[in-house]
Amino acid sequence: MVMKVDKNKCIGCGACVSICPDVFELKDGKASVKSKKECPDSVDACPVNAISKV
Repeated sequence: MVMKVDKNKCIGCGACVSICPDVFELKDGKASVKSKKECPDSVDACPVNAISKV
């Protein structure tokens, strides 16, 4: 499983980057996945439910 960010929901708060900086980064004001690692804590940390595992 890898992490996925729904760009339409993402508000760019950076919670996922704070929790898993090796998995996520902010690009153009939105979160982006930069690694195929898992980070299940980011799913619960996202205030707009824009992160999922696929």
